[in-house]
Amino acid sequence: MLNNANVPAVNELDAAELARLHSMAHVALAAEVDDVFAGFCLVFAPGVDYASRNYAWFSARYDDFAYLDRIAVDTSLRRAGVGRAFYATLVERLAGTTPVLLCEVNLVPRNDVSLAFHEAIGFREVGRQHPYGDEREVQMLALDLPAPLER
Repeated sequence: MLNNANVPAVNELDAAELARLHSMAHVALAAEVDDVFAGFCLVFAPGVDYASRNYAWFSARYDDFAYLDRIAVDTSLRRAGVGRAFYATLVERLAGTTPVLLCEVNLVPRNDVSLAFHEAIGFREVGRQHPYGDEREVQMLALDLPAPLER
């Protein structure tokens, strides 16, 4: 399963749990490259019944947001622009309706590629936490989205 090929950047899921998360997503995107499934992402709005400690952290601090729970990209297509395309589509879809896009990136184990990517597209650190003990630390990130256009 593509999700599990992306561990530890995302947590491992079985097919039933991935289907459940997909059913409650505010935005769910899939990508193809040359007619081949390349990846997916799931975004949640506030108020979803989701037991993620990272989602709970953001929910305690933000009233209105979009939480990017996971992006999974086929390993053979990494660095081919799939992730950047997901983010561009999310910003386009959420701009004017949602003030901020939130996500987290692993500090322990460190994900330098993802940290640099998020910094390059404008995310800023809004906190850190150890959601599952000292063996894992995440950097909590926020990207302010464009406000609605005034008429």
